[in-house]
Amino acid sequence: MTKPVIILGIESSCDDTSAAIIADEQELSCVIASQDVHKKYGGVVPELASRAHLQNIVPVVDTAIKNAGIKKEDISAIAFTRGPGLMGSLLVGTSFTKGLSLALDIPMIEVNHLQGHVLSHFIQQKDSNKKQPEFPFLCLLVSGGHTEIILVHDYLRMESIGKTIDDAAGEAFDKCGKVMGMSYPAGPVIDKNAALGNPKTFKFNKPIIQGLNYSFSGLKTSFLYFLRNHIKAEPDFITNNINDLCASLQATITDILMDKLIKASKETEIKEISISGGVAANSGLREAIKNEASKRKWKAYLPELKHTTDNASMIAIVGYYKYLLNDFARHDLPPMARFEI
Repeated sequence: MTKPVIILGIESSCDDTSAAIIADEQELSCVIASQDVHKKYGGVVPELASRAHLQNIVPVVDTAIKNAGIKKEDISAIAFTRGPGLMGSLLVGTSFTKGLSLALDIPMIEVNHLQGHVLSHFIQQKDSNKKQPEFPFLCLLVSGGHTEIILVHDYLRMESIGKTIDDAAGEAFDKCGKVMGMSYPAGPVIDKNAALGNPKTFKFNKPIIQGLNYSFSGLKTSFLYFLRNHIKAEPDFITNNINDLCASLQATITDILMDKLIKASKETEIKEISISGGVAANSGLREAIKNEASKRKWKAYLPELKHTTDNASMIAIVGYYKYLLNDFARHDLPPMARFEI
């Protein structure tokens, strides 16, 4: 019997410290330590994030190995997030990986965080037979820091064919939520309230951007002015209309995302469609994908909710495919805050 390739994945690009173990394509464990300290600041504070990673990384990795039922000597290689992300956070994960790689005398594999999100669809669970996208496919990657349409030719060959020219969709959710008095992150709260509201109550401006690129800065500004004008006439406007506001905002962002994805599908003639990233957990977007798939005969792939947010399993799966090609990293490799796909 062939010995499985066992990859330890380490993710530390932002404010979640995560470690995971996969054997070939099967997830054996995934542990995530989140940082609640950022909530009172309305966003991630880089210095606090890196300090928390320092505290969390050893117990998180130790727990992932124990939960997987393996010994550290069984690990074939360590995959780590090289970027993009917060430099301080990336330094913690990169430095830990280098030390453990030397201690265990096993190779390390650099991973682009964005590729991890795309390939999260290929993580398998025990006794499951999850359908995977067929190449080539389109992936709408939507998160707090990234919004782009990626043409995926193969496991490790991808190209961005459209991206935001300013803010990401997840950032638009969080910033608009902050204006409404919500804590960070506001996206899940907006999603929950939207389920109780009418998405057609309010109309917000949609940007006119050429090609397949996105823009969300104008929507944030117009939403702020919209609230200011209505609050002048009705001080309790937000409280009295919170569900309809959330539903209308969510519908607007979803429409903006879907318009360009539909256009990309038509231009490339690709009907294999996937979504990934934190905003891929949004119920409005997931429903829109399903509806368009039915209408346009797409084969749509929605990630498991646990794999939408930052997690080390997605880093490990990229590491697995790179391991098969002996694509290993040097120990003098620095992390990269900016890292194109």
